[in-house]
Amino acid sequence: MKKQISLLVAVIVSAITMQAQDKKELDKKAIKDMCGCYEVTFNFAETFNYSKDSLYKPSHNEISSGLEWAEIITDEDNKIVIQHLLQVGNPAEPMVVKHWRQDWLFENTDFYTYNADNIWKYVKKPLTEVKGQWTQKVFQVDDSPRYEGSGTWVHVDGKHFWENTTEAPLPRREYTTRSDYNLTLRGNRVEITDFGWVHDQDNEKIIREAGKEDLILAKEKGFNTYVKVDDSRCAVAAKWWKDNGEKWTLVRNKWDQVYAQNKDLSLEEKVDNKPLYKFLFEEESYNDKAAIDGVIDSFVKK
Repeated sequence: MKKQISLLVAVIVSAITMQAQDKKELDKKAIKDMCGCYEVTFNFAETFNYSKDSLYKPSHNEISSGLEWAEIITDEDNKIVIQHLLQVGNPAEPMVVKHWRQDWLFENTDFYTYNADNIWKYVKKPLTEVKGQWTQKVFQVDDSPRYEGSGTWVHVDGKHFWENTTEAPLPRREYTTRSDYNLTLRGNRVEITDFGWVHDQDNEKIIREAGKEDLILAKEKGFNTYVKVDDSRCAVAAKWWKDNGEKWTLVRNKWDQVYAQNKDLSLEEKVDNKPLYKFLFEEESYNDKAAIDGVIDSFVKK
């Protein structure tokens, strides 16, 4: 009888393990389905405001578009890294802009949570809290931190999506024009579709001050669509990454050393009146390890 019970337990455990492995492969396929060439449209609209200021002016609706190339640069069992590049301007002579990066980590327990005013708090979560989940870590154009959160990929009724709510800095379209709030609470939904994928957002604009309760200034809807097109349309962006990827490997390696310290991180907004990306986008001055390490160190507050 004991042998029969042991055998039954072994069979059940094996079946559960196989199901988990199959589920993980579906997750990885969904993540990789975000790669390739896309016609992308970014659409944001402020929906509700809660300001007590009668002169409050909501943000204007923002719509922009372009071609976006998304390429896998790391493909491991528990880690998939995707680099995004914007290809804009005259199709005959397009301009390529290094865009955001997303790292997907399976059952990750190390987090940098944004806490307003260019400060990220390091948080170590127990494995039980992230079991079976994937963390999406999103980075700025200069590979500095932006936001990250963990969630479970859901595959049901022909749908494939991942959801998370996390704190983040103001988007570039806002922090260049707004100073009346200092934190975005991002509700992110990534869904793979028959035409490509969608980044659906329900965001809150928050005022955070030490010793006070957070105040919601306004809410915002974001709906970014990525429509798959033939990869040949992003050939210029793909070549740009081939030509420039080695430099950005050095940048990622330096940031990895910073993140590996596993402690709170505070960054300068500007050094010599310039943001970090303007330094790193200067090909002639910042294309070797010493220069890259030095300029990133200058932005990390001790």
